[in-house]
Amino acid sequence: MAPGGASKIAILSVYDKTGLLDLAKGFINNGVRLVASGGTAKLIREAGFKVEDVSELTRAPEMLAGRVKTLHPAVHAGILARNLDSDDKDLLDQKIDKVDFVVCNLYPFQDTVAKINVTIAEAVEEIDIGGVTLLRAAAKNHDRVTVLSDPTDYPEFLEELEKGDISTKSRKGYMLKAFEHTAAYDFAISSFFRERYAGDGDQSLPLRYGANPHQKPALVHMHDSPLPFKVLCGAPGYVNLLDALNAWPLVKELKLALGFPAAASFKHVSPAGAAIGVPLNAHEKQVYMVEDIDGLEHSQLAQAYARARGADRMSSFGDMIALSDEVDVTTAKIISKEVSDGVIAPAYSKSALEMLSKKKGGKYLVLQVDPNYEPPAQETRMVWGIELSQRRNDVVISPKDTFSRIITPKDHAGLSDSASRDLTVATIALKYTQSNSVCYALNGQVIGLGAGQQSRIHCTRLAGDKADIWWMRFHERTRNLKFKSGLKRPDKSNAIDLLCNGQLPSKGLERENFERVFEEIPQDFTAQEREDWLAKLSEVAVSSDAFVGIPAPFNRQNSRLQMTFSFPLPITFIGPPDQG
Repeated sequence: MAPGGASKIAILSVYDKTGLLDLAKGFINNGVRLVASGGTAKLIREAGFKVEDVSELTRAPEMLAGRVKTLHPAVHAGILARNLDSDDKDLLDQKIDKVDFVVCNLYPFQDTVAKINVTIAEAVEEIDIGGVTLLRAAAKNHDRVTVLSDPTDYPEFLEELEKGDISTKSRKGYMLKAFEHTAAYDFAISSFFRERYAGDGDQSLPLRYGANPHQKPALVHMHDSPLPFKVLCGAPGYVNLLDALNAWPLVKELKLALGFPAAASFKHVSPAGAAIGVPLNAHEKQVYMVEDIDGLEHSQLAQAYARARGADRMSSFGDMIALSDEVDVTTAKIISKEVSDGVIAPAYSKSALEMLSKKKGGKYLVLQVDPNYEPPAQETRMVWGIELSQRRNDVVISPKDTFSRIITPKDHAGLSDSASRDLTVATIALKYTQSNSVCYALNGQVIGLGAGQQSRIHCTRLAGDKADIWWMRFHERTRNLKFKSGLKRPDKSNAIDLLCNGQLPSKGLERENFERVFEEIPQDFTAQEREDWLAKLSEVAVSSDAFVGIPAPFNRQNSRLQMTFSFPLPITFIGPPDQG
């Protein structure tokens, strides 16, 4: 209400005129003076209701073809004025009335830019300036002013107005809606111009498609800073980036924790393998199919990727690779021999980049990541139109600090450096899986990972089965298989997996295809051969992101009998760090 005691004032400026006339009638019936702009005033006046033009309040005409209507001190001082004597004096001196209600919704910018071949000029003309300012001013001063931005709120508002006044609770709710309305509006504008003015990979980048080929369009963008990676070759898809942006922090964290170059092989948002650059012995070179790579012993990064890729070659087929250090020629040579979708690393030597850029007919995805980029502490994702937010999983895994709480045996002298190293590899790998995961590690690499299963028992079995297959590949008979000349690496990997997993059928098409790749058809492993060889695997680290699927003394789910059973096992149990 104005300082002189005049009736309350409502300013109306709406694009969506749904319910406008009922609202105007309700205002007038409650003695509210109506002031409106442009088409809003015209519709109210044509319906027979008394309404003033904004120009009568401002004593200044609309100008610039409607670009300037409500941007005036007579409007915004009236909205922003508080119930303070000093504010009342300022208004009285300038002969400005207080505004009590603001009704405003904005031009449909989203609808305009959704049109095919919309021009920049057309989009610019749909950017509402005065309306946004009205909403923000009224929402800021919601302690006194009621702001309406959603026509569906009109009936409830009028019911409350009929009773005498608008409650503080209602004004707070309307204020929140107004700010959400302007935020969504500004987001739509910035998104449009981000694609037009920074859509070349600076802040925004179109993707080939989403999670599936029919999910178009798809893009990746940053709100207020450049993307922390550049595309050096190829064109990324949605899942490529899910893999790359999970794999990169994994190898960065491994390098930081253990001081070795690190590599990861990612498929469908979980690591198929992860490793650090521990030197390879002759058998490992053979099993990982890198015995013919020149200079391997001089590149820790290449050895890290050989381990990461070699952990589970079946799952790594078509992987997204992450490498912690500058990619050298030796590492690029290994990658060039494998079926892979892409690689992300902080840098590439000139020769390595040239080699990788020829892969897949020049379409191989090569990403260069900013190694100094740190994401915000809070992360969000949208599921079914609903936004979820949580603190990013930024727990620090340290070989010295994370694995010091030995539960059993009580007289244990402490973990060896290699055990701490392997537990670090396994536990960091788990951070970058879907929930409900178990990981086995040895020699600085993942050897079996079970991720994202509904049952943790099945996760444990899956990880264990993969670790068994990994170890069976080191059996002398496996290492000395006689393949036909010219056989491709994926075909070799598939045949080795069939032989080592113990599930090769005795007859049928799968058996025939298996035998077809050999010069000398191998005999199946007998159950006793498998048992004898697997018994030789030891010193394996296993980590779980919750309780493990075996009796363990720190599992709350375990009975006293299970806990008693676990103590004589030849296993060192490490509990989670004390939480203080």
